[in-house]
Amino acid sequence: MSIFDLRLETERLLLRPPALQDFDAFAAFCADPVTMQHLGGVQAKPVAWRSLAGLVGSWQLLGYSMFSVIEKSSGRWIGRVGPWQPYGWPGTEVGWSIASEFWGRGYAPEAARATIDWAFDTLGWNEVIHTIAPDNGNSQVVARKLGSSILRSTHLPPPNEVLVDVWGQSRAQWQASRR
Repeated sequence: MSIFDLRLETERLLLRPPALQDFDAFAAFCADPVTMQHLGGVQAKPVAWRSLAGLVGSWQLLGYSMFSVIEKSSGRWIGRVGPWQPYGWPGTEVGWSIASEFWGRGYAPEAARATIDWAFDTLGWNEVIHTIAPDNGNSQVVARKLGSSILRSTHLPPPNEVLVDVWGQSRAQWQASRR
């Protein structure tokens, strides 16, 4: 089985590695200033292409990356959630980015729970972090719902180099909260 055949399912969501068929929705996501407010800003379509290719490349190089999040009821691509650790990253992250039109439905924590389970159980990670801008209240709410707390602050590696709070928890804390 190829890693690109991997599927995780929740009650309302299908999570799978990104595919070419996701590009138009991904590009619209990257063009939305509300969605991209804490993700480095709006990306033109050619830059969005490179971003999607980077996610796919991470799957090939590392065996993991952000999953495409598909809303089961509509079949629509609604965001990206999952393990993320590009070169120089401050830890083993499970991050989330849901298109703004789907905010407020609980999709980010639902998808993040499934991918945190997968990261601990399949990837063998001992800690999961979430890099969150200090003014990103929505993501802070998601992190709290997941049982995470602020561990430290740091700057992301180039080219972003923005100050972020590093939220997270250990495998033991996660497992204790899931009992």
